[in-house]
Parts: sequence; C-alpha cells; structure tokens
Amino acid sequence: MIRFFSDFLDKLSEFLARRKGLIPLIGMGFIFINLILQFTLPPGWLVSSNLFLHIGLLISIFGLMLAWAL
Repeated sequence: MIRFFSDFLDKLSEFLARRKGLIPLIGMGFIFINLILQFTLPPGWLVSSNLFLHIGLLISIFGLMLAWAL
C-alpha cells in the first residue's frame, strides 16, 4: 500500500511539474461556474453561499503555491 501511494505521488508530481498552470485554471473554472450559477439558479443555499467561488479560490491559491514549489 505504501509503495502504491509513493508511486502515485511520483507520477502526480511529474504530471503537475509539466503543467504548472492546470490547478489554477481548474480553480478559475470553479469561479466561473459560480458566476454562471448566480444568474441561472433561483436564490438558495448554493447560490447565496458562493460555494464554488470559495472552493475555486482555495484551489487556485493551492495551485499557485504548488507551481511555485515545483
């Protein structure tokens, strides 16, 4: 199990090292989804909480920090 996890992390780090902007782009996609939902869904918990905005911001910041480290 530990060997599998180690191999997975090695492959993931090699994949992300070549695509440094992928995670921030995914985060911006979540932010864009939040913008679309603001105008298409009726007011409710999902729209009023801006869930996708917050998740997208966290993913983008994490992606920038990870790209800087790689």
